[in-house]
Formats: sequence, structure tokens, C-alpha cells
Amino acid sequence: MPVRTTQAWSLRPATPADLEATAELRAVVMRPDLVRLGRYDEQRVRQRLRDSYLPEHTSVIVVDGRFGGSVTLRPFEDGWCLESFFVDEGLQGRGIGSAVLGALLARTDGEGVPVRLNVLQGSSARRLYERHGFILEREDAVDVFMVRRPPLRAVP
Repeated sequence: MPVRTTQAWSLRPATPADLEATAELRAVVMRPDLVRLGRYDEQRVRQRLRDSYLPEHTSVIVVDGRFGGSVTLRPFEDGWCLESFFVDEGLQGRGIGSAVLGALLARTDGEGVPVRLNVLQGSSARRLYERHGFILEREDAVDVFMVRRPPLRAVP
């Protein structure tokens, strides 16, 4: 699925120095959904990322030479788990998130393995994931757990 963006972007490996910018971005972009769900805590929203930060599996989204977001793709069970996918609010709606997700899924599709993630109930991000082939696996009062299986390969 080709994706057109209005801005240049790239991915670079994350470092420990990216932790605080990523934690702050998480707090900003998740706030509306967490408030709606009655689960927003000013400190906890940042600390959860600090406690789970995996720079070796995280990429920083660079847009026009600046920090524009982050995404973690870590090994999980029989495939990958997509986590901590945040795009700066000022960059949302420009196709960057879709382009980044498409690039990551092209890689995992090449490996022939599923990708799992969870998104907050009612989050608009769910539509992005559904457009890229993620389907409901299970859900609870707070989270929606989704999976995307790799496309079937044509037999020659």
C-alpha cells in the first residue's frame, strides 16, 4: 500500500538519550484517551515508558531533521510486538504514521510472521491499524489487542 506524506521522514536507531523526549511525547499524545478512560496520571504516564523503554528495539521518527516520534518493534512470541508508536501531534494527519507503519510491516511481512499490538479503547489510532490489516484478537475495558498476520505468499 503506497503512502504519500507531505514531509520527509526517516527512522534512526533510538538511544538512551531519547528516553525523556519519548516519555514526554507519550504523555502528550495519550492524554486525551487516558483522560476519557479515567486513567490519566501525570507521573505514571511517563514512568510506564521509562520502565519499559527498549532502545535496542526502538526507532526515532525523524521529520525534517527533528524528533517527530518513536516506535518500538520488539520480538514477541511467534513474531513481533508493536509498541510505543507515537507521532508528534503537530505532525499527525500528514501520512507519516501510516508511512512508518507501512515500512515496518513490509519488513515483518518479509519474515512471514505476525505483528501484535494493543491500543486504548476508543483511540483513533485503531483506524490506522485496521487500515493496515490489523484485526481484533481480544479486548478488555481499557485495551484492544490486535494482530496482523502476514499476507499469504503466492506459490510459484
